[in-house]
Amino acid sequence: MPCPPQLTALLRAHLQRFGVDQDGRLFRGVRQGRQPDSSTYERAWRKAREAVLTPAQARSPLGRRPYDLRHAAVSTWLNAGVGAAQVAEWAGHSLKVLLDIYAHCIDGEESAARRRIDAALAEARQSSH
Repeated sequence: MPCPPQLTALLRAHLQRFGVDQDGRLFRGVRQGRQPDSSTYERAWRKAREAVLTPAQARSPLGRRPYDLRHAAVSTWLNAGVGAAQVAEWAGHSLKVLLDIYAHCIDGEESAARRRIDAALAEARQSSH
C-alpha cells in the first residue's frame, strides 16, 4: 500500500533503533514474545491523539480508534479515483467486501465517469479522422 515519504522515514528510523520482535512484529508487549493487548494500544493511541490534536479535536470522534485511520485511508483512496480493485488489494479486502462497506463514501464518481467517457469518445473521434 502507498506510504507517504515522511511516514516511511519515521518507520525506518524506528526499525533501526528498536528492530522487530522475534516474530517480525513492529510493536511488542512488555512480556517477551507477546503482542501488546488492546488496552496498551488504547493508552498509546489516546496519548498520541492528545499530543497532536487540539483539545476539541481530541474530544471529537476524529480518529477515536486506530481503525478509523484505515477507514479514512480507504475512503481517501476511493475518492481520489484509485480503482476499487487496487484499493481492495491494499486494504486486504475482497472487491465485494470493499464495495459493500465503502460504496457509500465514493463522491463524484458519476461526474468523473462521464468525463472519462467523454475523453475516450473524443479520442476515438480524433483517431478515426
